[in-house]
Amino acid sequence: MSATPSRNPAKSIEGYTILVTGLHPETTEEQVEDLFLDFGPVRNLHLNLDRRTGYVKGYALLEYAELEQAQKAVEASQLTLLGHKLQADYAFLEPPVSHRMDVDSRSRSQSPARRDENGTVSM
Repeated sequence: MSATPSRNPAKSIEGYTILVTGLHPETTEEQVEDLFLDFGPVRNLHLNLDRRTGYVKGYALLEYAELEQAQKAVEASQLTLLGHKLQADYAFLEPPVSHRMDVDSRSRSQSPARRDENGTVSM
Protein backbone atom coordinates (compact mmCIF):
# COMPACT_ATOMS: atom_id res chain seq x y z
CA MET A 1 0.00 0.00 0.00
CA SER A 2 1.44 3.39 -0.88
CA ALA A 3 1.42 6.43 1.36
CA THR A 4 -1.49 8.79 0.92
CA PRO A 5 -0.64 12.17 -0.64
CA SER A 6 -1.23 14.02 2.64
CA ARG A 7 1.12 11.66 4.54
CA ASN A 8 4.26 11.42 2.45
CA PRO A 9 7.12 10.34 4.69
CA ALA A 10 10.20 12.52 4.49
CA LYS A 11 13.49 10.83 3.72
CA SER A 12 16.46 11.72 5.86
CA ILE A 13 20.01 11.45 4.55
CA GLU A 14 20.19 7.78 5.45
CA GLY A 15 16.59 6.58 5.20
CA TYR A 16 13.09 6.76 6.65
CA THR A 17 12.58 7.28 10.38
CA ILE A 18 9.64 5.85 12.30
CA LEU A 19 8.52 6.63 15.84
CA VAL A 20 7.48 3.66 17.96
CA THR A 21 5.43 4.46 21.07
CA GLY A 22 4.06 2.40 23.94
CA LEU A 23 7.35 0.81 24.98
CA HIS A 24 7.69 -0.75 28.43
CA PRO A 25 10.16 1.20 30.64
CA GLU A 26 12.50 -1.81 30.87
CA THR A 27 12.66 -2.45 27.11
CA THR A 28 16.14 -2.92 25.64
CA GLU A 29 17.47 -1.89 22.23
CA GLU A 30 17.98 -5.55 21.33
CA GLN A 31 14.32 -6.38 22.00
CA VAL A 32 13.09 -3.51 19.83
CA GLU A 33 15.52 -4.32 17.02
CA ASP A 34 14.62 -8.03 17.06
CA LEU A 35 10.91 -7.19 16.77
CA PHE A 36 11.38 -4.73 13.90
CA LEU A 37 13.89 -6.83 11.93
CA ASP A 38 10.88 -8.66 10.47
CA PHE A 39 10.23 -5.62 8.26
CA GLY A 40 13.83 -5.17 7.09
CA PRO A 41 17.26 -4.32 8.44
CA VAL A 42 17.14 -1.52 11.00
CA ARG A 43 19.76 1.01 9.99
CA ASN A 44 19.63 3.06 13.19
CA LEU A 45 17.85 2.72 16.54
CA HIS A 46 17.58 5.20 19.39
CA LEU A 47 15.90 4.73 22.78
CA ASN A 48 15.61 7.81 25.00
CA LEU A 49 16.22 7.17 28.68
CA ASP A 50 14.86 9.15 31.60
CA ARG A 51 17.85 10.79 33.32
CA ARG A 52 16.39 10.40 36.77
CA THR A 53 15.26 6.77 36.60
CA GLY A 54 17.40 5.35 33.79
CA TYR A 55 14.33 3.70 32.26
CA VAL A 56 13.10 4.04 28.68
CA LYS A 57 10.80 7.03 28.22
CA GLY A 58 8.31 4.95 26.22
CA TYR A 59 9.34 5.58 22.65
CA ALA A 60 12.03 4.69 20.15
CA LEU A 61 13.21 6.07 16.81
CA LEU A 62 14.07 3.50 14.13
CA GLU A 63 15.46 4.13 10.69
CA TYR A 64 15.02 1.96 7.61
CA ALA A 65 16.92 2.43 4.35
CA GLU A 66 13.86 1.79 2.14
CA LEU A 67 10.38 3.30 2.22
CA GLU A 68 8.76 -0.13 1.74
CA GLN A 69 10.41 -1.41 4.93
CA ALA A 70 9.23 1.61 6.94
CA GLN A 71 5.71 1.27 5.49
CA LYS A 72 5.49 -2.37 6.58
CA ALA A 73 6.55 -1.41 10.12
CA VAL A 74 4.03 1.46 10.30
CA GLU A 75 1.20 -0.68 8.91
CA ALA A 76 1.83 -3.54 11.38
CA SER A 77 -1.10 -3.49 13.79
CA GLN A 78 -0.49 -6.33 16.26
CA LEU A 79 2.95 -5.41 17.64
CA THR A 80 3.44 -6.15 21.33
CA LEU A 81 6.57 -6.19 23.45
CA LEU A 82 6.76 -7.06 27.16
CA GLY A 83 2.97 -6.99 27.34
CA HIS A 84 2.66 -3.48 25.86
CA LYS A 85 0.85 -2.80 22.59
CA LEU A 86 3.10 -0.74 20.32
CA GLN A 87 2.18 1.83 17.72
CA ALA A 88 4.41 3.03 14.90
CA ASP A 89 4.16 6.05 12.65
CA TYR A 90 6.47 8.14 10.50
CA ALA A 91 8.60 10.51 12.55
CA PHE A 92 8.92 13.05 9.72
CA LEU A 93 6.47 13.93 6.95
CA GLU A 94 6.92 16.07 3.88
CA PRO A 95 5.20 19.44 4.36
CA PRO A 96 1.95 19.81 2.41
CA VAL A 97 2.11 21.71 -0.85
CA SER A 98 1.14 25.25 -0.01
CA HIS A 99 -0.74 27.50 -2.35
CA ARG A 100 0.89 30.74 -1.29
CA MET A 101 -0.17 33.89 -3.00
CA ASP A 102 2.50 35.89 -4.70
CA VAL A 103 3.46 38.88 -2.52
CA ASP A 104 2.93 41.33 -5.38
CA SER A 105 -0.55 40.00 -6.15
CA ARG A 106 -1.95 40.88 -2.73
CA SER A 107 -3.76 44.15 -2.39
CA ARG A 108 -2.59 45.93 0.71
CA SER A 109 -3.56 49.19 2.25
CA GLN A 110 -0.89 51.79 2.73
CA SER A 111 0.45 52.63 6.15
CA PRO A 112 -0.96 55.83 7.62
CA ALA A 113 1.06 59.00 7.18
CA ARG A 114 3.40 59.83 10.05
CA ARG A 115 3.96 63.20 11.63
CA ASP A 116 7.31 64.28 12.99
CA GLU A 117 7.78 66.45 16.11
CA ASN A 118 7.11 69.64 14.04
CA GLY A 119 3.75 68.26 12.79
CA THR A 120 5.03 67.77 9.23
CA VAL A 121 3.49 64.77 7.42
CA SER A 122 5.98 62.33 5.94
CA MET A 123 5.40 59.12 3.99
